[in-house]
Amino acid sequence: MIRVLVVDDHPVVREGLVAILEDDPDLQLAGSAGSAEEALAAAARARPDVILLDLELPGLGGVEAIPQLAAAAPASRILVLTAYDTEERVLGAIRAGARGYLLKGAPADEIARAIRAVHAGGSYLASPVAARVLGHVRTPGRPGTLSARERTVLRRIADGLSTKQIARELGITERTVKFHVSSIMNKLGADTRAHAVAEATRRGLL
Repeated sequence: MIRVLVVDDHPVVREGLVAILEDDPDLQLAGSAGSAEEALAAAARARPDVILLDLELPGLGGVEAIPQLAAAAPASRILVLTAYDTEERVLGAIRAGARGYLLKGAPADEIARAIRAVHAGGSYLASPVAARVLGHVRTPGRPGTLSARERTVLRRIADGLSTKQIARELGITERTVKFHVSSIMNKLGADTRAHAVAEATRRGLL
């Protein structure tokens, strides 16, 4: 059972997300909050597996709250669900520690899929988000930065696969996958898997 904390300042949106969780047997509501301050208290108290976080919040903003939430509940994975897909918001959230980025209006099955992906240790970027980052940021790439195998692993990460799933699909050990992931993150200067995906997209490597 994946326990999820829902953070959004609109009651109707919160109710809709709660309904999605209640309809999925693998997901469970760990709590809900209407502000970052409420979320910090709820995260420290409930220790959710995943925090579903809007970025537009009263008081402390979502991006600024991400590292604080990570400190309050270190085991929790943060998945952004917001209406904004600008380069600044996406990269800002990922660099702050978010494991995934969804846009409001995403279907229930995609939200559930993204929650499972980040909970499993993977990452999730909605297709429009990745496309927006690629479209807005065009800097000279370095084609030789990643090996062919590293690019293959990175594409699986972008698809939301966990280490175990990547190992099974590519026929390699989980230890080898972790080695590739570590190398990818070092080469791209990324702090998280989602950050690595965003940075590779920015460089035109995906």
